[in-house]
Amino acid sequence: MTSGQKKTLIRIIISLVTLVIAAIIPVDGYLRLAVFLVPYFVIGYDILWKAVRNILHGQVFDENFLMAIATVGAFVLGDYLEGSAVMIFYQIGELFQSVAVGKSRKSISSLMDIRPDYANLEKDGEIVESDPEEVSIGDIIVVKPGEKIPLDGVIIEGNTSVDTSALTGESVPRSLTEGDDVISGCINLSGVVRVRVTKEFGESTVAKILDLVENSSSKKAKAENFITKFARYYTPCVVIGAALLAVIPSLITGNWGEWVNRALIFLVISCPCALVISVPLSFFGGIGGASRCGILIKGGNYLETLARTEIVVFDKTGTLTKGVFNVTAIHPEIISEEKLIELAAYAEAYSTHPISRSIRDAFNAEIDKSRISEVKELSGRGVSAVIDGKQVYAGNDKLMDDIGVSWHPCHHTGTTVHVATDNTYAGHIVISDEVKPDSAEAVTALKNTGVKKTVMLTGDAKSVGESTAKQLGLDEVYMELLPDGKVEMVEKLLEEKSDKGRLVFVGDGINDAPVLSRADIGIAMGAVGSDAAIEAADVVLMDDKPSKIALAIDISRRTLSIVHQNIVFALAVKLAVLVLGALGLANMWAAVFADVGVSVIAIINAMRALKTGK
Repeated sequence: MTSGQKKTLIRIIISLVTLVIAAIIPVDGYLRLAVFLVPYFVIGYDILWKAVRNILHGQVFDENFLMAIATVGAFVLGDYLEGSAVMIFYQIGELFQSVAVGKSRKSISSLMDIRPDYANLEKDGEIVESDPEEVSIGDIIVVKPGEKIPLDGVIIEGNTSVDTSALTGESVPRSLTEGDDVISGCINLSGVVRVRVTKEFGESTVAKILDLVENSSSKKAKAENFITKFARYYTPCVVIGAALLAVIPSLITGNWGEWVNRALIFLVISCPCALVISVPLSFFGGIGGASRCGILIKGGNYLETLARTEIVVFDKTGTLTKGVFNVTAIHPEIISEEKLIELAAYAEAYSTHPISRSIRDAFNAEIDKSRISEVKELSGRGVSAVIDGKQVYAGNDKLMDDIGVSWHPCHHTGTTVHVATDNTYAGHIVISDEVKPDSAEAVTALKNTGVKKTVMLTGDAKSVGESTAKQLGLDEVYMELLPDGKVEMVEKLLEEKSDKGRLVFVGDGINDAPVLSRADIGIAMGAVGSDAAIEAADVVLMDDKPSKIALAIDISRRTLSIVHQNIVFALAVKLAVLVLGALGLANMWAAVFADVGVSVIAIINAMRALKTGK
């Protein structure tokens, strides 16, 4: 409990004790009023003050006003015990709500622990403790065992194991050595490592995650917006209804005391706390539960939309496959294998694509970049470069067709990189990618959740795409697509879904950003995904496991179910007790249950959303 919550608890205990004393003291008249005012003011002075302050600021119709007018009215009618008890039980409900919201926030704010306090900056041979925001790209930092990794970078010396649980939800440490990338927010467990910084703090993984989490509550779901609007119109309506209930029957019957009492009961019953608190709390809990599993959902609106997933579309490389390519075959035509791999490596020397890196790794020699000139990236096709004065092309079938070079397919399954020099076909290299261990499980799990169609879009050759799709059990696959082709395919698939269904696209690369934005829900692979993809996505999977998609859908549906349960339960009970109150069949104690009791039950139910993913 916070200090404020502890103070409220002490006030509740004091007011309960003084209420019991007031109830058993044999006094009458003004003295009886005085002894009951003690517990009432001990527990209710802040509610009365808030009601007065809000009225002065033009905010009349809220729960403070309802509680103030109802309890003061009870005292005016001589129902001292009921008036004090209503205020006490209301404060018990408020305390319970405060604790529940605090617990929900704790699951989110625990992520804030990943924010680094300092960075050990290596400067002129000395280690200086610096603010992470003051460290620049290219600087060397030292991370010791037990410290948080403050910035993204590459290990240049040392090896260690890191705890990534705060980011990914995975408890198994990850081993890292020289040349491996490290991401901020993880905890260094064993060895001392020297890291060359590759991103400034503002662009680092930890900064992006904190920004996503801090802004998630600003994007409300339709159910949350409905409740906000509902409360705005509902409260004035019930106040007017209570006034009419007090005045009209009293003018007819002349029994003012009876009907004013019913109107006060009506006001207590009508307080919309259960809905106003439990619905946002449910969404907040769902987002918090997902974050503990390494699934960052950017807002309640995306959580709500995710529950209606009907079609899931995957990118291939880096999403369903590891994105770790290896050269598996070299087939020269007019030159040697060594010369073919050399030409390809030199042509791909400036590219950051995983396929390009795999070719350079297979060449396994230092590249003399002075031999290279006029390098051009040909989007969706490959690269061209002048090497030793000769024009060299390296790319896919479309590139060969564009330059008018005759080529032939390879019998090996994998991505084929054709090489041509001076408009002559020099041969091809086959690169294969490995499917992620849980990709097949992910597709099966999605079908078990009721997803109607799973689709893969890839720029790879037909043989590669079909082989991967068959291995994973996907319903459809579209190959040899350029980035704009992927957007067109998503547009067509969007037309196939039902009115209530939603399309989810899962990707990781910078070329996926337009598709992620176009889909109803975009899911990005956060650990190896590009910054552009993470920025464009609505959901980020921090451990790159596609199997987490089904879990995210399950969390969203469970959360939405809890929201609907609370709405139906709260409205049904309140409507029933409101009718009974208007008919004189419900007393102030029933009103307390309809307000505080329903709120407590709804909040307990909402807290179940925190358990999602466990």
